[in-house]
Amino acid sequence: MPYMYILRCADDSFYVGSTWNAERRLAEHNAGTGAKYTKRRRPVELVYAAWFDRIDEAYAAEKQVQGWSRRKRQMLIDGRADALPGSGSRARAREERALPPGVT
Repeated sequence: MPYMYILRCADDSFYVGSTWNAERRLAEHNAGTGAKYTKRRRPVELVYAAWFDRIDEAYAAEKQVQGWSRRKRQMLIDGRADALPGSGSRARAREERALPPGVT
């Protein structure tokens, strides 16, 4: 099942990715074989994952969230999607159309 995921790195930064298998990918990141970015920032912790029907949807969500600020990513992790900047406005409506199903 395809996932978009967010990791919290040892330096408290976030890494956003997509994968077919979140558990395997987390193990790869912690083994130092996942990505150059996380290799230097281990250990990493999975703090958010959203599943999708198709991998292209997970990848689109990954690219969307990669463009977000740290504050906005933290709000998603905390389950406060309703408090995201622009929520309840035309900006929020544009954002919802841009996100694939499964990501709020």
